[in-house]
Amino acid sequence: MYDGPVHPPRFPGLHRRGFLAAAGGAAGLGALALAGCAGPSGDAAGGGKPRRGGKLRAAFAGGGAGETLDPHLANLFADAARAKALFDKLADFGADLSAEPRLAASWEPNAGLDRWTVKLRKASFHNGKPVTARDVLYSYRRIADPKKAFRAKASLEPLDLEASRAVDERTVEFALKRPTAEFPNLLAAFGAYIVPDGAHDFDRKPVGSGPFRFVSFTPGRSAVFRRNDDYWEGAPHLDQLEFLVANEESARVNSLLGGQVEYAHELAPTTARAHEGKGQIEIVRLRNSAMQSFAMKTDRAPFDDKRVREAFFLLADRKELVDGALSGAGEIGNDLFGKGYEYYEDGLPQREQDLDRARHLLKKAGADGLRVTLDTSAVAAGFTEAAAIFRDQAAKAGVQVKVAMGSKDSYWQDTLDSGSLCCYRSGAMPIESHFSQRLLTGSTTNATKWQHKNFDALYQQAQSTRSKKDRAAVYARMQRRLYAEGGFLVWGFADWILGTARNVRGVAHQAPANTLDWARFDKVWLA
Repeated sequence: MYDGPVHPPRFPGLHRRGFLAAAGGAAGLGALALAGCAGPSGDAAGGGKPRRGGKLRAAFAGGGAGETLDPHLANLFADAARAKALFDKLADFGADLSAEPRLAASWEPNAGLDRWTVKLRKASFHNGKPVTARDVLYSYRRIADPKKAFRAKASLEPLDLEASRAVDERTVEFALKRPTAEFPNLLAAFGAYIVPDGAHDFDRKPVGSGPFRFVSFTPGRSAVFRRNDDYWEGAPHLDQLEFLVANEESARVNSLLGGQVEYAHELAPTTARAHEGKGQIEIVRLRNSAMQSFAMKTDRAPFDDKRVREAFFLLADRKELVDGALSGAGEIGNDLFGKGYEYYEDGLPQREQDLDRARHLLKKAGADGLRVTLDTSAVAAGFTEAAAIFRDQAAKAGVQVKVAMGSKDSYWQDTLDSGSLCCYRSGAMPIESHFSQRLLTGSTTNATKWQHKNFDALYQQAQSTRSKKDRAAVYARMQRRLYAEGGFLVWGFADWILGTARNVRGVAHQAPANTLDWARFDKVWLA
């Protein structure tokens, strides 16, 4: 998700037999279509005029009996997709990770960038009541409750919700604790959904303002929704949408091939290669969905020496890593997060393997014959393969890399503070959020321990800069420094892979997972 790995460790899931039994016995049918990149999946299957009606079933990995429809508790992709069907946010992220208005019709800052006025569009909840400023403030104050652990809490931290107020029924004045030029990113934050004032029970009959209405929910098995004909952006094409849980990739693929579902989320590169262009199913690749990297801790030996970090940048053969660890399902990185996103500094030379230069830098740093442990785990696809490939690449320059396997259950927490080098990945988020969550002195998920007051000051300067052009110049300066001496060796960006039945249309192809056009089932239809 936005502020961490693409998804947390998986819960135990249904096996193929259990999943198909659940699918056969679940009430109704439903839909899921992950959007992420421009152009509908129908591009490859003929496209055509949208047709109303039908039922679409989508298979996702889920969270077992502990699943909930509370949109503020969303963690897994299945949670996010269900929440998007039932609820709305004030804003969401476009394909380039810039914020686009949703329930918010507009936003406008004061001169100091520490007070923003948001105008709401005319929209209604499923019970017919209008979405108001009171609903917005209730939702955000619920998320910010210090006694709760809601996902968007950290993203909303800059808001002073006690000082924020409802100006009228459709106008909210947000007070902020400090100047925040990227305020719209807060509104688009993962999990920052708007719910009715006072709502707290979401699993029996949740009421949102989204494109689908609630029908039924069995945690760990099925969620069935129906079209909201009064949706503010226009009624969905589908009559019904059903999310089915299948934790094993083989179960999702086989159910798609067998016609038990029309959409399968999160497929492996090997599966995509086996079926792409064969005519039985459609393969959708969402580019730039997951940054793949090695994280070097810059506050401890040997990576407290920037010469060693630069040497490691030069040890990597990025194409070999993408081809080997991602089975070619991705593109090479250049040691910066957010390729293709708003504010990405794409004018820097593409870094390539240079073993002679790496040896020279290590010798200057007194690190001849360096030995280092690389922590990895089977917690994410490609991690163990990437570690083995990089070990062999480093050996060519005389660096001995010992690969250490960690627990899938505790890997992310273990590597946040322990060790000196680890495999790392991140889902889509704005580049500004990547800075604030991972690269400031006080960032709580600072895996590289990059802690520099002058870097922090640049971030605050950007947040206090009203001109987008001038702000972009500050972000570019920050990225040039990270490129030269940062702790993330970003070797690639993985595709996120989906599969659909051949009659499914309207699945977008141009945005990373977790963005606005991801899981836009209201835009999907059956030919």
